[in-house]
Amino acid sequence: MHQQQKYAFVIAGTASGCGKTTITLGVMRALMARQMRIQPFKIGPDYLDSGWHTAVTGVASRNLDAFMLPASILNGLFNQCLVDKDIAVIEGVMGLYDGYGTGLNYCSTAAMAKQLGCPVILLVDGKGVSTSIAATVMGFQHFDPSVNIAGVLVNRVNSDSHYQLLKQAIEQHCGIPVLGRMPVMPDIELPSRYLGLNPAREQSLSAQSLSAQCLPEQGLQQQRWQVLAQQIEATVELDKLLDLVRLNEPPIGSVEGLIDPQLGHGLTLALAEDSAFNFYYPDNLALLEKSGVVIKRFSPLYDSQLPECQMVYIGGGYPELYAEQLAANGSMYQSLRQAHLKGIPIYAECGGLMYLGETLTDAQGVRHTMVGLIAGQSHMEKRLTRFGYCEAKANRDTTLIAKGETLRGHEFHYSDFNSDLDPVFDITKRRDGVIEKCWQGGYQNGNTLASYLHVHFAQRPGLLHRWLEIAREHL
Repeated sequence: MHQQQKYAFVIAGTASGCGKTTITLGVMRALMARQMRIQPFKIGPDYLDSGWHTAVTGVASRNLDAFMLPASILNGLFNQCLVDKDIAVIEGVMGLYDGYGTGLNYCSTAAMAKQLGCPVILLVDGKGVSTSIAATVMGFQHFDPSVNIAGVLVNRVNSDSHYQLLKQAIEQHCGIPVLGRMPVMPDIELPSRYLGLNPAREQSLSAQSLSAQCLPEQGLQQQRWQVLAQQIEATVELDKLLDLVRLNEPPIGSVEGLIDPQLGHGLTLALAEDSAFNFYYPDNLALLEKSGVVIKRFSPLYDSQLPECQMVYIGGGYPELYAEQLAANGSMYQSLRQAHLKGIPIYAECGGLMYLGETLTDAQGVRHTMVGLIAGQSHMEKRLTRFGYCEAKANRDTTLIAKGETLRGHEFHYSDFNSDLDPVFDITKRRDGVIEKCWQGGYQNGNTLASYLHVHFAQRPGLLHRWLEIAREHL
């Protein structure tokens, strides 16, 4: 039987801020208009770009994280996502060769492209340059010849005459096809916030909460994506691009044994999801569901109590922006406290830690009462207090892992959390094999675990078993 042709490619840039996300969204939407089934991906741990992918395509974007996931597992998840899709559109992270440290092949876009066997479409800035653009492309081309840079897109070029000059220079000197250009489109710029782009999921959830009042804004967003897709169709040679990005062989990998498919049967997980809490890896939720867990969503902002459940998951987000509203929902606080007193295992990440603390002081210096399951106070700072990949080793048994076990994850936050409790994680940040920083973090109270660490649950088989086994005691 003839196997349907699959396609996959990486959109990479020369640096952060070069327009990767906007171009990626436009290409996705344009391919959707051709009735192609898109699977979006984002390289690295970023929640924000992947949230926009999901908003534009209607398909949960998956993170490809080489720090948290072994190659075999990552490849297996990639293949699994493509089973019922036609094409993988993968947005890179930072510049093509930027990774964790100075090595070429550790957590960079280039390394991921090679691991997956996917060609790269390189996005370069065409503003204020002519023949010199070929030197930029040639540098990326020769820096690691094993990376398959299959084509080039040129951003911020408004005139066709300027584009033709750039196209001729690149193709003549580099021998790489130039597939099109994007003009400056100020009406398509994505809203930003201190952590990066505003979460698309937050806007969607806010719109749901405000009902008809936000329908014009939702319609405006859809119109923007349509305009963006039409521009891509007009100035990018999509047919030529597709000819260059056929996926002939899927990467070798497997997801067998990641989770006991019976362990979660009969369990219900209450998942916090609203404008304040919406940072979750879709793979994490899918893995829980593969164990048999039923996920019921609740809103700490709007709901008065938890759904009936045996486990609770509170992810990251922006609780500091909704602190007053969260503090006003005392009935939800009470519901969470009752669940905690019953021993229901609660796991919280980053914004979830802030929410479960005693108080949260926002950027204006206003202190708000929080749930109080973790003795401590969070407060906003003016700059990043912690950023990047790290390893957390448990110095005692926790809800998620036992003493001596290690989690790989990342932290990214502008707040700090102060507590007299003994932290449960000894955390290490290494770069190029050298320990750069050490600190302690994470707090366990009864069966409640909260830390700043964002974790991908698929990083090793059996990672979720401890949490599920504790939850089973409450069936």
